[in-house]
Amino acid sequence: MNFIDQQLQAPECYEHLGSLAQMNPPVREQYHQHALWQAIRDGVVDVIGSDHAPHTLPEKAKPYPQSPSGMTGVQTLLPLMLDHVHAGRLSLQRLVDLTSAGPARIFGIEGKGRISLGHDADFSIVDLKARRMIRNDWIASVSGWTPYDGWMVTGWPIHTVVRGHCVVRDEALLGRPQGAAIRFLESGSKEITGAFDA
Repeated sequence: MNFIDQQLQAPECYEHLGSLAQMNPPVREQYHQHALWQAIRDGVVDVIGSDHAPHTLPEKAKPYPQSPSGMTGVQTLLPLMLDHVHAGRLSLQRLVDLTSAGPARIFGIEGKGRISLGHDADFSIVDLKARRMIRNDWIASVSGWTPYDGWMVTGWPIHTVVRGHCVVRDEALLGRPQGAAIRFLESGSKEITGAFDA
C-alpha cells in the first residue's frame, strides 16, 4: 500500500472497517491529516499519544450506537510512527520529543522523557530498517485486533527497557510486569504520585 492507501481516513475507513473505526474524536478526512502534519512541522503539536480502548470484536460488532468507541493503540503507535520517520515525514529526534520529552514537559512528569543522570532508564531500541507486517495475532491486548491488521511498516521496536530493566528483548516480552507509580511535580517542585507506568 502507498501512504494514501495506508491511512485511517474518512470515509474509506468506515466503509472498510465499519464500527472498528469508531472512536472519539472520530477519524477525519485526509485534509485534516495534512493539517495535523503541518502542525507537527510548525512545532504547534507538543505530544503524540495513543488511544487504548481494548474493546473486543463482539463488542465492536454491536449496531451503532451500542458499539463502543475506541480501539487499541499503545502497541502500534511506535511502529506506525517509525514508518513515518522512514518515509521522511518527521525526524527520529522529533518523534522522541513528541512521545517522550513532550509528555514529561507538558505534564510535569519527574524522571521521564530523556536519558540522563537522575532520570529513569526508559527507552526502546529500534531497528529503523526492519520491515514487519502488523497483524491481529501480534496484538497483546485482550481485544485481539487492530485496525492496522495487514499494514507493512518500516521501523520496529526490538528491545524495551523500563526503569533500567529489560522488559522486551528481541521482540519477546520478558518476566512479570514491573509497574510503579509515576511521579508528578506540582508547582514549587512538590512531588505527587499518580498513574502507573509499564
